[in-house]
Amino acid sequence: MDQREPIEQRISQEPVVYRDALDEMTQRNEAIAAGEADELIWLLEHPPVYTAGTSAAANELLDPRFEVVAAGRGGRYTYHGPGQRIAYVLLDLSGRARDVRGYVHALEGWVIDTLSDFGVHAFRAEGRIGIWTQDVDGSEAKIGAIGVRIRRWVTMHGLSVNIAPDLSHFSGIVPCGIADYGVTSLEKLGKQVSVAQWDAALLARADEFLARLDQPCPQENDR
Repeated sequence: MDQREPIEQRISQEPVVYRDALDEMTQRNEAIAAGEADELIWLLEHPPVYTAGTSAAANELLDPRFEVVAAGRGGRYTYHGPGQRIAYVLLDLSGRARDVRGYVHALEGWVIDTLSDFGVHAFRAEGRIGIWTQDVDGSEAKIGAIGVRIRRWVTMHGLSVNIAPDLSHFSGIVPCGIADYGVTSLEKLGKQVSVAQWDAALLARADEFLARLDQPCPQENDR
């Protein structure tokens, strides 16, 4: 494997307005594609906002109590807000396996592995995008979301995980178009995890995540 430039790891301590983050991601994506900037993994939170993916349906916006922003990524409506940690991942896949499905699979695996470090069994669910776990009542609930966009083989957007958000804020939308399942968080599951602890655990597994991008996607998504 060719020697690669280092990947910038950025941690924002204060909430970043979603539109500002989107503008910065767009500019960084273009700069990476032009060979003018390093790749980036950016950990942050947003003030409350609903974001609409390219497949968002108007009837899935139930109560627009927060600003609604067209995100340009794939997927449908998603909520972001305090207590939810986001990782925006801007990587050049042209020098890795050019496999969009494999990239999404690797993002999912990164979240699943990190959640396991805190004693949470999470999994992929066939036909349901995102990261799932067993909620306190025994039902399956979503604890993490994946949303990506790829331009000139450079990625944008990434993943979010519910550490301790106000879960009632998700009721303003049908999260990712899935109405039959709820959302949960580490806090609801009885896991007291700080943002700093989550960031450290996620970044500790970054090399494993990146190594997966040099391989084709597995044929089966193991739960």
